[in-house]
Amino acid sequence: MATLADSKTEMTEILLPNETNTLGRALGGTVLHWMDICAAVASMRFAGHQCVTASMDHVDFVTPIDLGEVAVIEGYVFGTGRTSIDVRVDVHAEDPIARNRRLATTSFFTFVALDSEGKPTPVPDLECPTETETELREEAIEARHEQLQQVTDRIGESR
Repeated sequence: MATLADSKTEMTEILLPNETNTLGRALGGTVLHWMDICAAVASMRFAGHQCVTASMDHVDFVTPIDLGEVAVIEGYVFGTGRTSIDVRVDVHAEDPIARNRRLATTSFFTFVALDSEGKPTPVPDLECPTETETELREEAIEARHEQLQQVTDRIGESR
């Protein structure tokens, strides 16, 4: 058994010049890289095995992260399959002086746990023993569903 809380991971990164575009804002690829690392750590903490990225859902950058701001990347496991793990990752931009935070992006990852030979291996069932964990899990499931529906709707509108 493993709990949602077992997987919770928080990382912080200060946005430096080498990670910005010509507007002084975070490069999208840099943010995606941070998100993938956070999701991988959450997956490995949960599974107790090496885990690899299988997929990443749609990403919308809703607000920029500016040079000198801190990116706060938070992830947790909200679902499992036999060998797969679903992880929600939220990224917030934070002014480190005023400590104001705003959501920059959210996405959902699927990882696969691997055994010592690099083969997919079973993962524990997800347990949510507290009300807070149950609420986080339900919020992630609903948010993923809504995000996928929005993408599907956009595709339908463009045809």
